[in-house]
Amino acid sequence: MKLDNVVMVFAGLMVLAGTLLAWLVSPWFLLLTGFVGLNLTQAGITGFCPAAMVFKRLGARPGAIFT
Repeated sequence: MKLDNVVMVFAGLMVLAGTLLAWLVSPWFLLLTGFVGLNLTQAGITGFCPAAMVFKRLGARPGAIFT
């Protein structure tokens, strides 16, 4: 998988996890969903994504957005 795809899948899983945990455990887990949304917005504006840096070090191939 390319780095862009890995980041998007990871973000999607975090949103789903936050939503599921908010439904089953506590509404405070919606903060996780909000944090992921903020991070995606920030990455789209600045091009800087901490998750992309981690996945790049783990060996994900460069993509079109995150190199």
